[in-house]
Amino acid sequence: MATKKNTTRVTILNEEYNLRTDTSPEHAREVAEYLDQAIRRVMSSGAVVESNRAVVLTALQITAELFDARAALDANNGSIQAISDYVRPLLPPAKRHATSHR
Repeated sequence: MATKKNTTRVTILNEEYNLRTDTSPEHAREVAEYLDQAIRRVMSSGAVVESNRAVVLTALQITAELFDARAALDANNGSIQAISDYVRPLLPPAKRHATSHR
């Protein structure tokens, strides 16, 4: 079943864009606002004047945030799995083979 696409108008660096997305309009606007603010921070640092270069640097920063978040999530999942592996033998036999939520 296809997910309903929402069309949402957002503004990034004073330019308007129509986004077609599976997410809610509120989420799309929140993401666009995050991007707009991140680009403006890069531009206000004084290191970059051209907006296209600021967008690329911002994309790199946000991608680094994504990679860091994924690494933290993987570490947390590993910790949870280790705790589960430690606790499982301590459970009553009927509870030891419960399906994992992974």
